Amino acid sequence: MPNVLAMSFEGELSPSFRLICLEPGHRPPDGWGLGHFPRGEPSASVWKEPAPGTASLRAQLVANESLESSVFVMHVRSATWGALTDANTQPFCRSHGARDFLFAHSGSLRYHVAPPSGAAFEPVGSTDSELIFCVLLGRMHEAGARALGDVVPERQREWFDELNAYGSLSNVISDGRDLTVYADRHGEGELWVWELAPPYGQLAFGDSEVEVNLTKRDVKSRKGVIVSSSPLEVTGGIAQWRRLEPGALLIVRQGAVRAELRPVPAARHSTIRPESGLVARAIREHPRVQPPKRLEVQHSTVYTYDKPVERSTHLFRLVPVHDRLQSLMEHELSITLDHKPFTGRSQQFEDVFGNQTLRIFIETPFTELRIEARSVALALDGDPMGHPSHKRSQIPLVWMPWQRQALQPFLLPPELPETQLAELTEYAMSFVERNDYDLLDTLVDINATIFQEYRYQQGTTSLSTTAFETYCNRRGVCQDFTNLFICVARLLGVPARYVCGYLYTGPKNPNQLQSEASHAWLQVYLPESGWKGFDPTNGIVTQTDHIRVAVGRNYVDATPTSGTIYVGGGSETLEVKVRVDVQD
Repeated sequence: MPNVLAMSFEGELSPSFRLICLEPGHRPPDGWGLGHFPRGEPSASVWKEPAPGTASLRAQLVANESLESSVFVMHVRSATWGALTDANTQPFCRSHGARDFLFAHSGSLRYHVAPPSGAAFEPVGSTDSELIFCVLLGRMHEAGARALGDVVPERQREWFDELNAYGSLSNVISDGRDLTVYADRHGEGELWVWELAPPYGQLAFGDSEVEVNLTKRDVKSRKGVIVSSSPLEVTGGIAQWRRLEPGALLIVRQGAVRAELRPVPAARHSTIRPESGLVARAIREHPRVQPPKRLEVQHSTVYTYDKPVERSTHLFRLVPVHDRLQSLMEHELSITLDHKPFTGRSQQFEDVFGNQTLRIFIETPFTELRIEARSVALALDGDPMGHPSHKRSQIPLVWMPWQRQALQPFLLPPELPETQLAELTEYAMSFVERNDYDLLDTLVDINATIFQEYRYQQGTTSLSTTAFETYCNRRGVCQDFTNLFICVARLLGVPARYVCGYLYTGPKNPNQLQSEASHAWLQVYLPESGWKGFDPTNGIVTQTDHIRVAVGRNYVDATPTSGTIYVGGGSETLEVKVRVDVQD
């Protein structure tokens, strides 16, 4: 059975716990305990039983109770340490800094650890596990830290390394927000980690003694991190358990690995794992400055119809933006009908979002409409995060009434059922909470998470795919990832708009066929910094590889080509070719 089991999710979840070891025909353990933080409250609720029988009332209550939390800590002991009392049964719970802490320990000390003189915390029971807990809280008190997030990972590892010298020390500690995991550096007591990624259907895990069902009471697919003293079998999915390296420290917040410190005695430093959803803060806030880049774009769109189109109108947004961060050097547009130049009526104007727009009216029959655009633009946004003022902004943002009125089109989330918006809001808040309500950190985390956890898969979505469907299925294309980011940002009160344009993906072979396509990303409005671009499809902030063409509330406002057929047409075939090259 798992001696220690801890879980952290990106939002509140209500798993079902079944203690099979307390059912008839099984030998009951010497004690068990389960702690959680109900609905994200700073106070913890703990269920304990030091000497359970086969007809355990508490176990039955836990199995039937709906325990909703983002953090769970469970301990099941198969050997007796100290007297069988609640005071000696894990997980232990203590209060500090206006919040509760939960602690569970797998192992035992060989030498006595003396609490520091004038210790602020003293054990109530007689176990060395509670003594370790009190020493750790004492260290936090001395450091003036009120939460685990106030202590840098390197300092936390120093504390655990120091205590590890007295005996085996594989343990977990949580304050309801962060979950810190430390594996004994001598290999005495293993800890295994499973990074759970949605989507998933019915999902449960456990062994012959304990079972945890994540979806019995709740249909939500939450990202999470599961920590166990032994790898557990999974029903309804595939678990990729990995053993935490002896002496390693893992910090988890809201279901995401914030930091993983490997045991490096000679040079202690933290290694932030890019695949965890976050990257180092220095890299996030200061991407490499890029020199201006002159890009040439060739965009060809061909509509063909099996029957002649008698009358139609078409709308084109193909002119790149010209402003202080992007200069339009050249632009040519060619429109042909059945290989003949278009000579009908046209109207050029600037739409309500500032996009250069061309409307044409076709009143002669045709079966092929070809639009070919060639543009040359100078991308100048080489240091998008160079302005430091927005780095201090916190969520929620406060807008003046006239600012909110001007930004209202970009603050209103899409029309979705209330239950779907509520779940997406919970999802959005998980990013906010694990980034300490910092605006930029939250946005970069969302950008990186969509890039790393959502699969790019063409043909699985359509223009009608909603942000909630993308969130549930965790797959799509650039417009789906953009729509999801926009929805999440607006639910947080951060203005976001859809951007359509082009992306330079690298050098091209001169004979390479034109096989690229227009690209979609988003811009968010940051106080005193303006519109800043994020590309969740590639997990980057936009710089000199992106060429902006049109913006709007959504795809409909910024689509490159659209139209209405009034008479004729039949079935339609669309072919789009795009090529982006760097000009010397």
